[in-house]
Amino acid sequence: MELHTNLTKNFKLSEFVESRFFGEYQEKVIKTFSEDTSLLENTKVLAKQLQALRDELQKPVRLNISYRPLWWEKMRGRSGNSQHILGKAADIAVSGVSTKQVAETIERLIKEGKMLDGGLGVYNSFVHYDIGRAGRRWKG
Repeated sequence: MELHTNLTKNFKLSEFVESRFFGEYQEKVIKTFSEDTSLLENTKVLAKQLQALRDELQKPVRLNISYRPLWWEKMRGRSGNSQHILGKAADIAVSGVSTKQVAETIERLIKEGKMLDGGLGVYNSFVHYDIGRAGRRWKG
């Protein structure tokens, strides 16, 4: 698996698999990701959605974290039901754009048919977007 592969014009696979949050577990995360081909397919679909957002905002979209393995979620005491474990979710931020504005832009792009309807959570410092839970909305 080549992490520097372009999934879209502006997104590389590495952005979806690597995260500062993983620390010493990063290599294990990459190995886990590489063992399931459905993760790559899901991540490609997610990347296309985020490319549409980037094109609309004309600003880089930073991924705080995207793929999170089930073992990572369990280690953190989480349920393991996250769309992140399927390669279908990303927690994102856009420099100079509020999380509210990012979420509103995603909502508009969904209505215009330019992004898939998915889960959308708005937090203070990031927006969660996923392609697995159409219509689900929340504030963190």
